[in-house]
Amino acid sequence: MENTQKLIDFIEKSTDCYHTVKTVKEALKKNGFSELKENRGWNLEKGGRYYVSRNSSSLIAFKIPGTEYKAFSICASHTDSPSFKLKPIFELEAEGCVKLSVEGYGGMIMSSWLDRPLSVSGRIVTAENGKIKEQLVNIDRDIAVIPNPAIHISRDINKGYEFNVKRDMCPVAGSRAGALAELVADSAGVPSENIKGFDLFLYNRMRGIIFGTDNEYFSAPRIDDLQCVYTTLEGFIGASNEKRVSVFAAFDNEEVGSGTKQGALSSFLRDVLERINFSLGGNEEKYKIALADSFMLSCDNAHAVHPNYADKADSTNRVYMNGGIVIKYNANQKYTTDAVSEAVVKHVCEKADIPYQLYANRSDMPGGSTLGNLSDEKVSINTADVGLAQLAMHSAYETAGTKDTECMIKFIKKFYETQLTF
Repeated sequence: MENTQKLIDFIEKSTDCYHTVKTVKEALKKNGFSELKENRGWNLEKGGRYYVSRNSSSLIAFKIPGTEYKAFSICASHTDSPSFKLKPIFELEAEGCVKLSVEGYGGMIMSSWLDRPLSVSGRIVTAENGKIKEQLVNIDRDIAVIPNPAIHISRDINKGYEFNVKRDMCPVAGSRAGALAELVADSAGVPSENIKGFDLFLYNRMRGIIFGTDNEYFSAPRIDDLQCVYTTLEGFIGASNEKRVSVFAAFDNEEVGSGTKQGALSSFLRDVLERINFSLGGNEEKYKIALADSFMLSCDNAHAVHPNYADKADSTNRVYMNGGIVIKYNANQKYTTDAVSEAVVKHVCEKADIPYQLYANRSDMPGGSTLGNLSDEKVSINTADVGLAQLAMHSAYETAGTKDTECMIKFIKKFYETQLTF
């Protein structure tokens, strides 16, 4: 319960990928981590704690052991969630209202965004005297709603409906043109004419809740993948290892394929690991040896068996909320788990006395993908895909198990503390 309540607080502050990184940074600073910049030299010390961000939406933190390091232990998750992004010209005047022109980001359940209190957050960029400056923005109040059509004018809506982003998903945000742009500028504390660019997203304002007759479940926005971001961060901060560099990674753009400069398919992780190695006096040979003995957990949630759609789950590889760590498998390598990495995860779970479950899609239904196999293209190491079971993935309001939050924290902590050799 306590860990899940802290997770709900974390989610409420992490309204978009940029604010997720901001929230992570705050936790790291409180625990003695120093910030590095990619465009500056690194002078790392044994026993040091550091973090570096890219694009303000991805972050990698690491802890260096006090002795010579042997390998890397890595947990990777993602900071982004499906949402709607404001277009460059985002106001539409229509029928006495001002609507917002948006496009979909990632694969969302569009109907779940209807009739909910929404607001806008993200970043703005200013340019003055040749200096480019980013600033985060969160209009921390209810701003918009995407209203459903009344049943009286859409009689067949309960028989199924194909939503069109341009027509159906434009939020109503007021009655005065220019008002939202003014709110954004006021929130940033800058003149509106100084704003030269922005990345702004809608987010669901509904706070997470814990529910169930025995408080077994919780619902919140962005559980995928902020539950994994939070639990891997907590396990990372609380663990220690005197032989391996512990690495926490949170990448942006997983929901749209990871193929960006800040995504898992980018050079970000490789760049950081190489700079750690070279700053500590290692050469190319040392780096290659370390990678061969390293391990990564790709952490992204899995589909729990839905009680109303149980036939959609595999007949044997079925997972449930509050059932513990989910180990994910896919023959076509959408997930990276193989016999070696499966054994590692089971070994760590057993050492931590944590239950685990085995997940695979129904063989006649394609599943989703995640970031582990993409990251491995740049940093090829033993990797397993794990997560926690949840319902309503990619809804604006998802559901998961309260017990699993604590399970994951304990599992991640034990993973970072485990000595592995291959």
